[in-house]
Amino acid sequence: MGRVYTRIVLGVLLGLTLGGCRTVGFGAPAAESAAQEKVPADATAELHFLVARDLELDGDVEGALEVYERALALDPDSPELLRKVAELSARRNRLDSAVSYGERALELDPDDLSTRHFLGTLYRFLRDPERARAVLTDDAGAPRDADSALLLYGALSDAGSHEEAAGVARWLIEDDPESLRGYLALADSREKRGDLEGAEAALREGLERNPGDISLYGALARARRDRRDREGEVEIYREILESEPEHHVTQLELAEALLALERVDEAIELLEAVERRRPEDLRSMLRLAFLHFERRSWAEARRRFERALELSPGQHEVTYFLGVTLRRSGDDAEAVTVFERVPAGHERYPEARTQIAAIYEESGDFERALEEVERARAQGEARPLDLYAASLRSKAGDFDGALEFLESLLGDAPEDAELLYNIGVLHGEKGDVEVALEYMELALEKQPNHAGALNFIGYTWAERGTNLDQAEEYINRALEIRPDDGYITDSLGWLYYMRARPLLESGRRADGLAYLDRALRELEHAAELTGGDPVVSEHMGDVYLLLEDKERALRHYERALAQGPRTAEQPKLAEKIERLRKELGR
Repeated sequence: MGRVYTRIVLGVLLGLTLGGCRTVGFGAPAAESAAQEKVPADATAELHFLVARDLELDGDVEGALEVYERALALDPDSPELLRKVAELSARRNRLDSAVSYGERALELDPDDLSTRHFLGTLYRFLRDPERARAVLTDDAGAPRDADSALLLYGALSDAGSHEEAAGVARWLIEDDPESLRGYLALADSREKRGDLEGAEAALREGLERNPGDISLYGALARARRDRRDREGEVEIYREILESEPEHHVTQLELAEALLALERVDEAIELLEAVERRRPEDLRSMLRLAFLHFERRSWAEARRRFERALELSPGQHEVTYFLGVTLRRSGDDAEAVTVFERVPAGHERYPEARTQIAAIYEESGDFERALEEVERARAQGEARPLDLYAASLRSKAGDFDGALEFLESLLGDAPEDAELLYNIGVLHGEKGDVEVALEYMELALEKQPNHAGALNFIGYTWAERGTNLDQAEEYINRALEIRPDDGYITDSLGWLYYMRARPLLESGRRADGLAYLDRALRELEHAAELTGGDPVVSEHMGDVYLLLEDKERALRHYERALAQGPRTAEQPKLAEKIERLRKELGR
């Protein structure tokens, strides 16, 4: 019956070395493959085997398979060669051939468990549990060994035979009560049948034999998480930490579960305890950094982002968020320096350059802002960057160039509501409000729920004190689409102010005050959503002035001045401040 081909024969090695068969090819015909040229035509099966194994180790699976097949032709009853050809056929996705060769190998050597496992794996892949059972069980129907049982369990489970799969899992437990595999398999089979309590009972049974085993506890926690029992998941993690109070992975998983339950303070407290014990643990450090970032605790976020970059300088995602943190904490100069460290080619590069552009834009340096946007566009054009570039061109004084650029884009996409909207915005910035409104109406024809166009029209009408009912309808529609947009919220607040004015002037004080109360609520919400905006602050000042609360009105006007007013939108802010200061004797 077949030979043992792994035995290295000295004569064969000498023949390979002295004969130079790897380079000369022993006069093989030109039409033969490179693999065939490795051995002479009259070489023995042993030599073919050694060459094939060498090719396989070099990663040439196709060449190795070809030479193994030649060896098999010379020794067709070798179980080892049959299995090698079967294995490589499977690797090349020739499954029918793999099964055929594997079954022949098993027929010749029925006691070879590795061949049985190989075939069992193939049958499982082919969703054929009956053939898997035939090769993996003995005459009494029991699995031949633990590995056979696991393969059979997988084949039955994949086929939906969960009751039978559970029986195989029980066999695994009885075969080796100390092994975790049986308990995990039994829990899996019960869970797939919908018996979640039974699944947990199986894992608890495993814990009785293996007290404190983290993998079983982890499976318990995952099971509860999968059925969305986050409180139960927390209980499991607490149970682990009772026996291992400083188990690092469990602490981190517990923090994530607490965050899912919105118990943020507890999660932060836990992660800070981890941080104190493991000051160089990047995972907890960055989780804390992002949590503080979300809470606008800029100093805490900055400290951790900077420390993370000290430990791992190549994390450009972290570099980007450090830049954002610096910007939001008011350190624009340092933010620019940090954003510039995000390299071209990184996915955050366009955003980093856009952040720099926004900083230059806010300082009135529109030329440098445009340069930064063009750098971002060079890495990969995107419509928002196109629109931003056009806006900056207009602000830099090149209105015609900006308009020409957008109209060229519109020529390729005449149905693009966003382009129509932005062309309207350009005309609005130039003061051509009627033309701007025409483009906004065109945008709404293409996209009736375009929040920006709805808000532009609604706010413009509110500013003029006309069409207030329709203006309110438009602004409310815009808010339904973008409920967290601070600027649309400001429009609604301003509309209520404009409704209040004529009511107060006509003596309907109660109705007017009711509208002013609504205006203040919306404007305060807008201030929260925008993080502080000079136009919103001026609007709040106007409301308080109408309420004859000059102190508060002045306070909000001065806040608007400190926030950096937009001159085109707030031409009278300085005049309002000066007049009120005089009236209040400042």
